[in-house]
Amino acid sequence: MNTPAKGSVRTIIFKDKNIWVGVALDFNIVEIGDDPREVFLMLDEAIRGYIISAKKIKGSRYQFLNQQTDNEYEKLWTNLTSPKPVKSPYKVYSFGERVLS
Repeated sequence: MNTPAKGSVRTIIFKDKNIWVGVALDFNIVEIGDDPREVFLMLDEAIRGYIISAKKIKGSRYQFLNQQTDNEYEKLWTNLTSPKPVKSPYKVYSFGERVLS
């Protein structure tokens, strides 16, 4: 469970048709762009801003840091992290889990 003090977020950057998509699964953040490096930077900035904003919310703020993931992105994550390679319909630039501090 993510808290304002610690946690992690899963990210995927992939190409869907002619556009690059960056997703922070646990926060339901999506960024799009023409270049995967641009999307990586925009996603990083969006994650940082999201965490800063979540820290400012009083009360039950953990719900914002532990959101239900979109089924399409969750399935893609499962395929990418499977011990057996699963063919993806997307060209994947990067994926991984980032530790938040």
